[in-house]
Amino acid sequence: MCGIVGYTGADAAQGILIEGLTRLEYRGYDSAGVAVEQDGGIQVITRKGKVAELAHTLGHFEMTGTCGIGHTRWATHGKPSEANAHPHTSCDGDIAVVHNGIIENFAELREELAARGHAFKSDTDTEVVAHLVEEAYADMGDLQTAVAHAAGRLIGAYGLAVVCAHEPGVIIVTRKDSPIVVGRGAEGSYVASDIIAMIDATRDVVVLADDQMAVLTADDVAYFDMEGRAIECAVTHVD
Repeated sequence: MCGIVGYTGADAAQGILIEGLTRLEYRGYDSAGVAVEQDGGIQVITRKGKVAELAHTLGHFEMTGTCGIGHTRWATHGKPSEANAHPHTSCDGDIAVVHNGIIENFAELREELAARGHAFKSDTDTEVVAHLVEEAYADMGDLQTAVAHAAGRLIGAYGLAVVCAHEPGVIIVTRKDSPIVVGRGAEGSYVASDIIAMIDATRDVVVLADDQMAVLTADDVAYFDMEGRAIECAVTHVD
């Protein structure tokens, strides 16, 4: 099974993402990767194999960015490889996406996007999400709205976390039939597919319901429906 982690806050994201991914190793996976906002862009590092291999590679980089997302992947569409590992990016590399679940209509969406000039770098269903968000963001100029629009095109199951270089420090999250939990800690905001990935940071979490969105920033988490209306979500305390 795949695993999602994400963090935005006061601390460097790289170590927090690796710790979260390590806690999700029990789920089984064949590759791992992170996307961290760095120097005005998004730096994506992926590796086939264990999280330890990813962590070793990241040791050669000096990423100090405080917002990022990470993923452990179990291959469904496309063989295990660095190219097929998440996160996946838009054509310009300014949008990065991690995804749990299966997009059932990805082949039709991929064909449609390719016809409009999008270039694909992987064999995955997930990559279509990055390109859908890219198109919507170009039209709307707002990441939350763009993710909602892209999600509206998807058939299947998804848990999504998305970052954009043009909206630093922001992570947009939504889900349908795939678990996502969100929490606030002393040093920032967290998202994961399993509470165990953030248990040291907070034990008070929101379990998103289908067709709900969370907007994470370093200082707050806000919740919305897919039309952009603010909602209140129940907080669950994990003993």
